[in-house]
Amino acid sequence: MRISAAFLLALASSSGAQRATFEPSYPSPWGTGGPGWDEAYEKAREFVSKLTLLEKVNLTTGTGNQADLCTGNTGSVPRLNFRHLCLQDGPVGVRYTDKNSVFPAGISAAATWSRSLLRKRGEALGQEFSGKGIDIHLGPVVGPLGRDPAGGRNFEAFGPDPYLAGVSVAETIIGAQSAGVVASVKHYVLNEQEHFRSGISSNLDDKTMHEVYLWPFADAVRAGVGSVMCSYNQINNSYACENSYVLNKLLKNELGFQGFVVSDWGAQHSGVASALAGLDMTMPGEGFGATGYSSFWGGALTEAVLRGEVPQWRLDDMVIRIMAAFYKVGRDTKQIDINYSSWTYETEGPRYWAAKMGNTTVNKHVDVQGNHGELIREMGAKATVLLKNTDKALPLIKERIIAVIGEDAQDNPNGPNGCVDRICNNGTLAMGWGSATAEYPYLISPATALEKQAAADGTAFINIKSNFDLEAAKAAARNATVAIVFANANSGEGYTTLDGNFGDRNNLTLWKGGDELIQAVAEENSNVIVVIHSVGPVLIDHIKNNPNVSAILWAGLPGQESGNSLTDVLYGKVNPQGRTPFTWGKGAKDWGVSILFNSTSPTPQQDFAEGVFIDYRYFDQQDIEPSFEFGFGLSYTNFTYSNITATLQEDGVYKPAEGTTPPAPTYGELDLDPENALTPEGFSKIPRFIYPYINSATLRNSTTPIPAGSQNASAQPILPAGGPSGGNPDLYKVLYVVSANITNTGEVAGTEIPQLYISHGGPTEPKAVLRGFDEIYLEPGEMKTVVFNVTHRDLSNWNADAQDWILTEYPKKAYVGASSRDFRLQADLPLPE
Repeated sequence: MRISAAFLLALASSSGAQRATFEPSYPSPWGTGGPGWDEAYEKAREFVSKLTLLEKVNLTTGTGNQADLCTGNTGSVPRLNFRHLCLQDGPVGVRYTDKNSVFPAGISAAATWSRSLLRKRGEALGQEFSGKGIDIHLGPVVGPLGRDPAGGRNFEAFGPDPYLAGVSVAETIIGAQSAGVVASVKHYVLNEQEHFRSGISSNLDDKTMHEVYLWPFADAVRAGVGSVMCSYNQINNSYACENSYVLNKLLKNELGFQGFVVSDWGAQHSGVASALAGLDMTMPGEGFGATGYSSFWGGALTEAVLRGEVPQWRLDDMVIRIMAAFYKVGRDTKQIDINYSSWTYETEGPRYWAAKMGNTTVNKHVDVQGNHGELIREMGAKATVLLKNTDKALPLIKERIIAVIGEDAQDNPNGPNGCVDRICNNGTLAMGWGSATAEYPYLISPATALEKQAAADGTAFINIKSNFDLEAAKAAARNATVAIVFANANSGEGYTTLDGNFGDRNNLTLWKGGDELIQAVAEENSNVIVVIHSVGPVLIDHIKNNPNVSAILWAGLPGQESGNSLTDVLYGKVNPQGRTPFTWGKGAKDWGVSILFNSTSPTPQQDFAEGVFIDYRYFDQQDIEPSFEFGFGLSYTNFTYSNITATLQEDGVYKPAEGTTPPAPTYGELDLDPENALTPEGFSKIPRFIYPYINSATLRNSTTPIPAGSQNASAQPILPAGGPSGGNPDLYKVLYVVSANITNTGEVAGTEIPQLYISHGGPTEPKAVLRGFDEIYLEPGEMKTVVFNVTHRDLSNWNADAQDWILTEYPKKAYVGASSRDFRLQADLPLPE
């Protein structure tokens, strides 16, 4: 049996990061409520106090893959008229249904650098999930963060910068949960590649964990997220879903997380050990390798409680956390019946799909789209990043002849949903592949939208659909006043292979001969516009430097309104405000990391030896010139920066947390008679359905090692960095207010994204890291003042010895500018005495 104790691993980082030992951490902290949670906890305590042992176990355990209507289903409590909980993918829309929207992917949403749009997107997603009867939305994503640009699922998340990812995930969660569904932020933590994801050990030091990978999860917790999904991989040689350091110490103790931890599908590897290490719900329920039962929990968890291996307070805490999240978002008043089946699009069919039982109306085909297409179109346009624009090639104005060239501009011949989980690359690319997909209600291709615009303008329109008919592409380019060439690069989840790519990208080049197509067109036309739909950066320095390429746009993964969004930007209806949420290198080695593609071990070791130096931090450290730096993006107008000020705040003093928690509470009396935990006489079980009942009233003797301290119900010390919902509240006190003036000096209205970077000053620290940004709309000649609140957390570094955030003695400096390499203003930030 695997035990949830992290191996003692000391990892020396080439970045100079401190050595760390990830020791086991017990007991699992019990939820206590706190700001934003108190009312929900009161309701949860009242409800859980009424539950029997079997009912409590039923709410922690999935009923099995395809056992019921949703992707994930818990057991129910019929006695109290409480239906099972419904969990459903995914980050861009409701998976496995119809009449839903497909939103821009996380990486495109982040490219807007717009808090308001991120929140609106979250709210719209929440409305659609709630409208289908779903309780728990499996999203948003900040794991993978994006350590390696080739990572297969990077596009689901918000980019490799912890601050941008943290703001993005927080706004998404606040929006989604305001609509009455529980958000489940994922994948916690360090699931940074798809190859070997179920066995690989991501090994890193404590400083890197806190300053990079844990950072956005802390923002998610502070935003009040109801659920955290633990990942497939191991962290320092202990599986994420039974890693007591990661779940108990970091998440529930230090960050004060009050919601519940759910496993990724099949990521649970033990029963008692995972329960004691902080897992609260298992999905989909089956336990691969479980003995005696088909699940590590269900009847096995009931047995563990009866034998005293899992104490009542731990079981109660699991259920309290689940129900508190339920009440926090108002599911008790907003829940409606589940009106779809994940397993068929037919109206009639078996409710219990795996068992092929319970024929009924399973799909009511409820339309939940509302007017979300308008938001999707707006986001797609504002996420588009203008990377190059020579001699004001854009915006286009009633061109005489336009040539649209490339498969990525076209409709998929088999329809937008022609491939299961989008595991293909036919036609225009608007989402990656895998579980983070949804069915398109429609997909507006660029060719369709541009042809419509051309007709309105009286522009002759040429459309070349193939990437490989280079002669046709050249002929079209020769005859056009402007040639728009489309290319893409795809990736996805590592349960299947596409074009030889097992989730992760094999390289960072364009797919389907995109480079050759662009080169062929540029040989024939001196006004070439290149549009790239991709999951992340691609190697395009040769395209950037081609004098015949007048403009380059990264259109990301824009969702269902793809063509309309792009046309709005190309023709100036929307002045681009997108800024790249990652760095574009000139060569694959520029990022300093690589996917582990080959290993003979079932548990390969991947050392994060770069420490905190990922993406632009690494480029800066190594003085590598990128093609386009993090935060870069052009506009159709110009902006100037002036008059920076930095004002120290008197109430920004930080005090380490201290004191103790209350002892672990229990709720209700448990019947510990094994006879009463058997399947009731005459009860007819649904085949392949997981129940909480035990197999025999004669319990086997326990052979399960119990980690020291894991059953301790006494009051526990509060960590120095600890506190409710996000850690020590003093971390979020404002130390400095930095302001600057931004002026639109161009001829058209536009939106600037001023960015704040902080230098922590230390010799082993990054040159500067993002710690603020804003979205400033300005008419021509207009000036506005942007204000950044710099918190103690923003100015601090993690000290592994003190286990706290510390202001180091090194001088701090603030930079305000237009990207990570375009600092316009700077100010010293003297620390208080």
